[in-house]
Amino acid sequence: METKDAVKEKYAQAAVRVRAGGDGPGCASSTSCSADPITSNLYDERQQRELPQSALLASLGCGNPTALAELRPGETVLDLGSGGGIDVMLSARRVSPGGKAYGLDMTDEMLELARENQRHAGVSNVEFLKGEIEAIPLPNSSVDVIISNCVINLSGDKDGVLREAFRVLRPGGRFAVSDVVTKGVVQPQIRAGVLAWIGCIAGALDADDYRAKLASAGFENIGIEPTRLYKAEDARSFLAEQGIDITAIADEIDGKFMSAFIRAVKPDRQLT
Repeated sequence: METKDAVKEKYAQAAVRVRAGGDGPGCASSTSCSADPITSNLYDERQQRELPQSALLASLGCGNPTALAELRPGETVLDLGSGGGIDVMLSARRVSPGGKAYGLDMTDEMLELARENQRHAGVSNVEFLKGEIEAIPLPNSSVDVIISNCVINLSGDKDGVLREAFRVLRPGGRFAVSDVVTKGVVQPQIRAGVLAWIGCIAGALDADDYRAKLASAGFENIGIEPTRLYKAEDARSFLAEQGIDITAIADEIDGKFMSAFIRAVKPDRQLT
């Protein structure tokens, strides 16, 4: 199965499970999966109260870009890979009055869930779009801020995603995403095992590679700020099932896999 098909299947199953009343795959809420080192406690109690529980349960993120992105009333925000809509709706409230939040997702089931969550939340300045993050269905220079919650790492064409993000941002627009990155050399088997545990089907970029790709796309003022570091002990059970002895490879994992907040700016001198 190709990466894109695997991602669509994973997200579709998550949306169907949540809509059927089951537990979601994510642990955005502090009341569920509280021990999960990747998805737990990402949203504070105030943010949780603003949203339907189904939006929280459908979260597959590893960060909270809305808590770190500087959003202002009147701005237009685009969330790449918006899933159940949690970050779109939180952003929509922050850019009111006068602003708008778009959510982009390629999975019909997630779009249905997101629109349902939007109705329950009573948020009107939101629009969910069907499409792929490698080919964003919006005009050039049409949004002020791009956010994303650990979705870009799932793409098999990260350069294409970043070029598209640059294209749709207005001059001076901001790129402000949460994503999984790696740091330093890791053996391929260990890298694949840990990224499978975190949920990165296509694999995460090394932090230096991420910076280089952003610069190649045209971005400036690039910064990568770690928000959570993952340790070998966190993945003990998962890696043991794959026959990996974490005691022997702890030094190859600790400090090398992390969630991070990634910032960049489209130069305001750009005319496209």
